[in-house]
Amino acid sequence: MSKQLGNPQDLYLDEASMELIGSIMFSVLAMLFTLGILVTIHEYGHYRVARLCGVQVERFSIGLGKIIYRWHGKPDPRNPDAPPTEFAISIVPVGGYVKMLGEQEQDLVDPKQHEAAFNHKPLSSRAAIIAAGPAANFALALVLYWLMFVTGVSGLAPVVGRVAPGSVAFVSGLQADDIILAVDGEKTPTWQEVRMRMLDKLGESGSLKLLVGKHEDNITREVNIPVKNWLGGSETPDQLADLGIVPFHQNLPAKIDSVLPDGRARAAGLLAGDLITEANGKPVLDWNDWLKQIHDNPEKSLVVGLVRGELPLQLTMRPAVRMTDNGTPELDSNGQTQGFIGASVVMPKMPSWMNRNVHYNPLAAIPQAVKETWTNSVFVLVSMKKMLGGLISLKNISGPITIAQVAGQTARIGFEYYISFLAVLSVSLGIFNLLPIPVLDGGHLLYIGMEALFRKPVPRRYQEWGLQAGLLLVAGFMFLALYNDVSRLF
Repeated sequence: MSKQLGNPQDLYLDEASMELIGSIMFSVLAMLFTLGILVTIHEYGHYRVARLCGVQVERFSIGLGKIIYRWHGKPDPRNPDAPPTEFAISIVPVGGYVKMLGEQEQDLVDPKQHEAAFNHKPLSSRAAIIAAGPAANFALALVLYWLMFVTGVSGLAPVVGRVAPGSVAFVSGLQADDIILAVDGEKTPTWQEVRMRMLDKLGESGSLKLLVGKHEDNITREVNIPVKNWLGGSETPDQLADLGIVPFHQNLPAKIDSVLPDGRARAAGLLAGDLITEANGKPVLDWNDWLKQIHDNPEKSLVVGLVRGELPLQLTMRPAVRMTDNGTPELDSNGQTQGFIGASVVMPKMPSWMNRNVHYNPLAAIPQAVKETWTNSVFVLVSMKKMLGGLISLKNISGPITIAQVAGQTARIGFEYYISFLAVLSVSLGIFNLLPIPVLDGGHLLYIGMEALFRKPVPRRYQEWGLQAGLLLVAGFMFLALYNDVSRLF
């Protein structure tokens, strides 16, 4: 009896699924590694200052829940009779904690151990220990930004390639070949800086002030672009696209450079030098438009309009499914198959002056790292204020799924992008923990401040009410972040 073989397409789907699972696993591991660094640094800040203040640290755990591995450190020379700190790795690989002797106000401590107990330390020492966690996150961001500026920050000069006719930027007078020198008074040597400075304007109304000029031309002019509640309701704001600005390096005409001899492009009659003008009745403005048409239509017919020389032509093609080297369909970030025709674009020559690499010596990088940390801290605080005021959509809040995706993407792109992402997360974690919400470090600092003001601890029942409210608030925030993550997937 012969054995019937399954459908080969089923094998492709299985292997494609394995590729998708592998990509997801990489992103998850990148997220766990990223959060592990941030949490470890945060808790180490608490641990180190507690030891400096003579507090006995009973346990330093990375992760939550059941302990899966533990070891003990060296005895504290300031308190030789106390057992050494237990270091632990716990089963839930998110979060962590430092457990100190007498950590809670109501904890009973043997009178012989009062000097080593947290709740018997002066208010200044307790405040320093609590603030040390967020401070460690800011310190990590400083180090990461310093490293980034020493190794060099690369990017492309913000040269405008095209301004969409009728767009707000077009009406305001922005032109192709303009170089965006500054946004609202802040210098912008690269496109990354342009986007960052524009982010400061999200949700606001008024005027976006661009200082622009031309290459090798000392004449500058100001372009004022009016905005109103700018992208306030957007989940994934794209500032440049909304204004109608296409960067020079993205403004590729859909002109064919070469075609593969055995590809669908050659089979359909496409030739080098052809300029694609439309697909299925929709105008093709540039190469990105053309790629999207191909990407979204694997094994579907496309009626293509083009210009060959000066002669307008029309032909029909059917993009193939893009395959990996091992013969399985190559999936995009959404797990979908992609179209492929076997043709390349005519690349415009990128002038050497457009490649920017900004780097500083180790000493000069310090103030730059401080400025970047401060700028990002202010941006996070202002964004929180805008969200509370309804100027920015709460849909911009991201949770673990988005962190996993971005961590995986930046880890694949390169070291510079990953450490920049890590620094931004570290700043965000530091600020979030300083919010005056019970459960967070900021809530504990609030209680200490009230104790210093009124000369007595906050009554225990009020602390318990605050704890319950804080837990509810933080749980609601986490649910919203997770809900936003899941919504973006569908």
